[in-house]
Amino acid sequence: MSKHITRMKLGEGLEQSQTDWKRLDAMKDEDIDCSDIPELDARFFENAKVVMPPGKKQLTLRIDADVLDWMKAQGKGYQSRINAVLRAYYEAHRDEGR
Repeated sequence: MSKHITRMKLGEGLEQSQTDWKRLDAMKDEDIDCSDIPELDARFFENAKVVMPPGKKQLTLRIDADVLDWMKAQGKGYQSRINAVLRAYYEAHRDEGR
């Protein structure tokens, strides 16, 4: 177990969004400039692979109340978000100590 103590509360230090959400919501599909996105052609799909995520297991996990409240406050799918955070950490550190 890590002896690291996090002193920063979740959400602290995060900047407010700079996105103009009202303008974005009012935008129509034809207003979106996709010129920098290449079309997907048959050549792309020749090398494409379908990657299925590993199966999930149900378990009981104790999480700090404020962390759980914050995750739930983000809306539906909080368990999947918790899993995504853990997966990102795992992928960033899985090769350490080998």
